[in-house]
Amino acid sequence: MKSKKSALKVAAKELSKAEAKKVAAEKKAAEESKKAEAESVLKKLLASGMSADEIIAKLQ
Repeated sequence: MKSKKSALKVAAKELSKAEAKKVAAEKKAAEESKKAEAESVLKKLLASGMSADEIIAKLQ
């Protein structure tokens, strides 16, 4: 019985670590997606003739 409880505890720890890694990977992917979207919008604004100073002013 004790060995089964110990094995269950180890498995629970491993599951917790795996879930934490998954959350961290999802967070990183979301940040990268937001960064790519922001870069795309910035490129479009610059291509449309808006200056960097105008873009910065709008962001503030």
